[in-house]
Amino acid sequence: MTVLKSTLVALAALGAFAAVPAFAQSKIGVVDYGRLMEDSPQAKTALDAIRNEFAPKQKELTTQQQVLKGKEDKLQKDAATMSADQRARTEKELRDGYRDLERRRQEIQEDFNARRNEEMSRLQRTLIEEVRSYAKAQGYDLVLADGVLYANTTMDITPAVLANLKSRAPAAATSPAVPKPAGK
Repeated sequence: MTVLKSTLVALAALGAFAAVPAFAQSKIGVVDYGRLMEDSPQAKTALDAIRNEFAPKQKELTTQQQVLKGKEDKLQKDAATMSADQRARTEKELRDGYRDLERRRQEIQEDFNARRNEEMSRLQRTLIEEVRSYAKAQGYDLVLADGVLYANTTMDITPAVLANLKSRAPAAATSPAVPKPAGK
């Protein structure tokens, strides 16, 4: 019985060693997906487009806030000369105006977030397809992304995938990023 057991263990060990060469020949890569999302020209283009789309609305909010601030300053300056009814009416207008401003700000923020999510979803599909295309063209058997705690830099294909993304990007996408609007 012990001879049979030792033979089985020996055969299992040989089988394990026989599998090692197949694994050793596998080509494995790691991609830093977060870096692709941040550094790809496609990501920068998408974010710039969204910012440009919402810039007029941001300007409206700023203008509305300045108008309300002007009314508030005028109220403080003229409060002593105003009747109680005028002061109460002006204070109510200011409260309503600030409430409307805050509601409008929240609506615009929700719209901005929804558009950003749409664009990031579209970008995510593009990035995944680019990684797949690159991996297939370079003969990778396995490419890992999220959940990798450590990878040797020789396995990191992120720079190569970024180079491919940059080569496919329109010329405007490689220009410096537009600064974020105030308040973001």
